[in-house]
Amino acid sequence: MSRFTILLAGPIEATSELLAEVAGTRVIAADAGIRHAGALKVVPELWVGDFDSHVGEPDLVAVPRRTWPRDKDRTDGEIAIAEAWARGASSLLVVGAFGGRSDHAFSHLVIALRESEAGRDVVLFDGREWGYPLPLAPRRFAARRGAQFSILKFSDLGGLTIEGARFPLDRADIPFASILTQSNEALGDVTVDLRKGRALLLLQADPLVR
Repeated sequence: MSRFTILLAGPIEATSELLAEVAGTRVIAADAGIRHAGALKVVPELWVGDFDSHVGEPDLVAVPRRTWPRDKDRTDGEIAIAEAWARGASSLLVVGAFGGRSDHAFSHLVIALRESEAGRDVVLFDGREWGYPLPLAPRRFAARRGAQFSILKFSDLGGLTIEGARFPLDRADIPFASILTQSNEALGDVTVDLRKGRALLLLQADPLVR
C-alpha cells in the first residue's frame, strides 16, 4: 500500500510545501494534468484520459498511456483515481483540482466527497489551498494563525462544531442555503466536528512557504 498523487489539469503553484507532499509518491496523470509533472519533478507511472486537450509529450521519459474514448461516463480524473486504488493506493493526494473550468472543479470536489464516504483517504492540494472532505467525526487540521478557511456545504449540515477559529460554532444546524460557514479565520489549529451532512473544508496554505 502506498500514497498516490493524481495530477489534474487545474492551476497549481509549485511551492516547497507542495513539492514535499508529492515527493516519494506514485503518480498518475489525468489528460492535461501531465503538464504539472515537470514543475513537480515527478515522472508519472501512467497517463490516462481521452487526450482531447491536445497535450504534447512532456519533456520526460516516455510515460505509458491508457486511452479512453471521448464519449464516456467517467471523467479522466475518475479514471486516474480508480487506477490508483487498483494499484494498491492507501491514500490519494489530488493536485490541480481547483480553478480552471468551474464544472471540472465542482466535479473534483464531488468525487473527493464520494471517495471519502467510501472510507478512502483523499486530500486535495494545489500549493495554495488544501481541500479536506469532512468525516462525521471530530478532526483537527493543522493551520497557521490567520489562515482563511471555509466549509463548503453539499447538503444541510447538522451538529457542526468549529473550534480554534475567529467565528466558532457549537453543534449548529446550518441549512444548505446559508453562507455562515464561508470565510472564517484560524487562530491556530482548527477542529471541526460534523455530525450530519456532506461538506468539505477549504484551508489556505501558508503563503510564506515557497
